[in-house]
Amino acid sequence: MRKSGLAILSLMLSLLMPLQAQRTDFLSSSEILLLGGGMNYLGDLNNQSALTMPRLAGGIGLRYRIDNRWAFRAEASLGSVACEKDYIELRNLSFKSNIFELAALAEFNFAPYGPGATESKWTPYLFGGLALFHYNPMASYSVSEGGTQWAELQPLCTEGQGSAAYPDRRPYTLTQLCMPFGVGVKFRISKSFSFSAEYGFRKTWTDYLDDVSKTYVGRDVLIGNSTDGALSAMLADRSGEVVEGYVNAPGIKRGDDSLDDWYAYFHVSLGINLETMFGWMRSKRCRK
Repeated sequence: MRKSGLAILSLMLSLLMPLQAQRTDFLSSSEILLLGGGMNYLGDLNNQSALTMPRLAGGIGLRYRIDNRWAFRAEASLGSVACEKDYIELRNLSFKSNIFELAALAEFNFAPYGPGATESKWTPYLFGGLALFHYNPMASYSVSEGGTQWAELQPLCTEGQGSAAYPDRRPYTLTQLCMPFGVGVKFRISKSFSFSAEYGFRKTWTDYLDDVSKTYVGRDVLIGNSTDGALSAMLADRSGEVVEGYVNAPGIKRGDDSLDDWYAYFHVSLGINLETMFGWMRSKRCRK
């Protein structure tokens, strides 16, 4: 019985020792990321150009190095996208939207990367994953006092969403999934700090990031379809601001619903190793 008890105790200790090592390794293998850069938008209003109209973005993240080739990253980011000038002058639509994103990403390093002496101090990498993002397209308009106001576009149903005349068009949701992917390069500055720069696309499954997708609908439909129908009608068709009296007839193409909207996020980041930040706590416990 005594031998059996010792065997069971030895087995339990052998199982617990790797768990303790994993807790210790988590600090040395993880780093807090401070992100700063910009976002830009690809959709119906900018002629699908990937490098135009960047706006500021930033965030915070956590990177865990699984081994010298693979890493896992979680991020929370806040930025904005916009198109102030429609590439189709007569259509004359515009928007802006803040974007809040929560992402879970995997990274693959092209070179062995880490704190080991035989590992590279820098490497290009690929990343991909899944993210949840929240957006809210808005447009500005002039008021009689000579100023400018902003209106949230989704509640205005500018393409007849939710109306009896267009039963196939449902109001779009403002929180959706997207698929981030892209490339980057990271550098090990020291045991405590790293630096990285990356550019990535977000493939969404919505064509309403800019509130533009299908065709124009009649003014009478819009006026009776939302709580502020007159404003909806004014922001849905702004061609009259370019050519006085011009009105797009129902059924004329307003956007291209064969392509979903995308956005891109490019940033640089500073990584701070968790061992540097919190390792003193373990040392203090060991001294007790």
